[in-house]
Amino acid sequence: MTPTDQVLAKINQAMTRLFVPSPAPKNVRASYPAITPDCEDMLPQHRAKSCRYMRINHVGEVCAQALYQSQSLTARSSEMQQEMQQSAQEEIAHLAWCERRLEELGGRKSRLNPVWYGGAFAIGTLAGIAGDKWSLGFVAETEQQVVEHLQKHLGKLPPTDDRSREIVKQMQADEAGHAEQAIHAGAAELPPIIKGIMRGAAKIMTTTAYWL
Repeated sequence: MTPTDQVLAKINQAMTRLFVPSPAPKNVRASYPAITPDCEDMLPQHRAKSCRYMRINHVGEVCAQALYQSQSLTARSSEMQQEMQQSAQEEIAHLAWCERRLEELGGRKSRLNPVWYGGAFAIGTLAGIAGDKWSLGFVAETEQQVVEHLQKHLGKLPPTDDRSREIVKQMQADEAGHAEQAIHAGAAELPPIIKGIMRGAAKIMTTTAYWL
C-alpha cells in the first residue's frame, strides 16, 4: 500500500470503530465472558454506576484502537507493524464486549469518543515516530496502567453486577498479556516523567468519561 492508501485505510478504520457496532473478530478468542445471568432486581443507582464504569472501559478500548492503529502506521519494521495490527484485532473483542454490556445495562457510549480517538491516535503516532523500542515501551506501560485501572473498577462495580465484573476480569488478564508481549519484544523502560504524564492524561479521560 502507498502512504496515501495507508492513511485512507486508517481513516476508514477510525470511522468504523467510532460509528459502527463492533462485532468480535472471528480470528481471535472472542467469546463473551459474561456468563452469569443478569440481576433482574439491580437497583437503578447500581445500574447507572455500572453503566458509567463500562463506558470508561469502552473509551479505553476506543483509545486502544487508535493507539495500535497509529503505531502500526509509524512502525519501522514489518514485524512491529504486524504485531500492532494483531493487537488491535484482539482489542476489538474488548470493544465489542463493552458495547454489548452497555446495551444490556441500557447505557450509552461516551459522547466524546471522536475526541478520545483523535488524541490517542496523535499520542500513538508520536510514540511510533520515536522508534519501535519506545513504541513497545509505550504499549507496555499503557497496558500495565490499564490493568491497574481495571483492578480498581472490580472493587467499585456494584456487588450485584457479576456480568460486568466477569468482562473486566477477562479484559484485565488480556491486557496483562499484551504488556508481557511488549516487554518480551524489546520494550524500552519509559522515563518516570512520561509515566506520570500518562497517568495524568488517563485520570482526565476516566473522570470525564464517567459523566460524558
